[in-house]
Amino acid sequence: MSLIFSLPAILEESRREYKKIKENEEQGKDFYPVEQLCHNEPEHGAAAESILAKGDNLEFIQYLMREKDIEGRIQLIYMDPPFYSKASYDAVIKLKSPLVPQAPAIKPAAYEDVWKTGIEDYLRMLCVRFFLVKDLLSEEGCFWVHLDWHVVHYVKILLDEIFGEKNFINEVVWNYKSGGTGKRNFSRKHDTLLFYSKTKNYYFQPLKEKSYNRGYKPYRFKGVNEYKDEMGWYTMVNMKDVWQIDMVGRTSSERTGYATQKPEQLLSRIIESCSRKGELCADFFGGSGTLAAAAEQLGRRWISCDIGDLATASCLKRMSVKKSSFTLMGDRFDREGEALLLDVEVEPIEFTAKKLVTVTLQGYEPDEKSIPVKGEEREVIKAFCRADSLQLLEYWSVDFHYDGNMHSPEFSFPKEKDSIEKTCSQIGQSISRISIRAVDVFGNSMLKVLELDQPGMASDC
Repeated sequence: MSLIFSLPAILEESRREYKKIKENEEQGKDFYPVEQLCHNEPEHGAAAESILAKGDNLEFIQYLMREKDIEGRIQLIYMDPPFYSKASYDAVIKLKSPLVPQAPAIKPAAYEDVWKTGIEDYLRMLCVRFFLVKDLLSEEGCFWVHLDWHVVHYVKILLDEIFGEKNFINEVVWNYKSGGTGKRNFSRKHDTLLFYSKTKNYYFQPLKEKSYNRGYKPYRFKGVNEYKDEMGWYTMVNMKDVWQIDMVGRTSSERTGYATQKPEQLLSRIIESCSRKGELCADFFGGSGTLAAAAEQLGRRWISCDIGDLATASCLKRMSVKKSSFTLMGDRFDREGEALLLDVEVEPIEFTAKKLVTVTLQGYEPDEKSIPVKGEEREVIKAFCRADSLQLLEYWSVDFHYDGNMHSPEFSFPKEKDSIEKTCSQIGQSISRISIRAVDVFGNSMLKVLELDQPGMASDC
């Protein structure tokens, strides 16, 4: 039987699950603040309201509804779920050190898009989330779903039922040069984005693009502004629904190494057209954090959630490089930080009650169980453990006034250009307890707490 006959049942089963969730709003998994980064004075309100979450997005949406009273407050939601491609995707991690010459790239698993239980379960997974995100949207809110040829036609039918056919605004085609080719089909070089509104009163700001004149020559029409670039003459028109944007190249400064990373230019167009500065945008299949990165650049608050350790680590590093202010949340606590090798020095400052506290990273000794690669790739990791173990860290931060609850670092250090800062110092009078948090290249996160006993000494808490 064709899948089309199963769609009513999928829709009804998802509706029942959605109603069950809404009737039991006080139940569900809790998420905990793990780290709060405040790099600057936020513009347009508190950018510290931005959230990076590690965990199942269905549980996190319920948590937001239950604990954050966020229904009806999100202006833009973008979803880039697995495409039902029946494939597995790897991240690419290239470690570099003069002490480990010619180390090959390692490729840990990023996520699976296999769906052994079938397309019906895949569509049910999406459908119940569609019901919930509609509740999260403001009355002027916009919803975008990013898919490809595998299932977009089925998802369109489900969204027409949930959001209403009249609230379907656009089908946008993202066309790119990269992608697969085949001998028995035309090369598949585009994705499809479905754009819906919650109500007829949605916010939308048209964007402009160049439209080149025929023959690239001037028309000289009265009242028409014409411009010229290296290609020739053009006018500015409202942007069309086919977008030619290159994928993130191997040498691009945006590149994180995360599988299926989307370009910031793509998300910037969506954010600029469907939200205003200071408004809240969300991505519940956050991946490496492209929506968060674009939203931050454009002065929007953001929420990004992903279940993957690698995805969360990638977004954390990316947003730290951008000096973003946000709270990192998780559905579980960090591991204890025995793997971090540290030196802490305390020097009294003469004629004052203050002291200089210096934390130095000396090494990293990961548990073998936390290394998600095998064979030759595991040998590469072992070589770095022996020769230059700090290359295995993506990020670390230091809170010199740890309160025993929230890690709120004064300093954070993402790896940049294959190098990570090793030393951090702070002068203060009441520095007695320090927390050091680190995340490695596989997304393993850990927290080490030190009690300062006397000058020059520190002990594990």
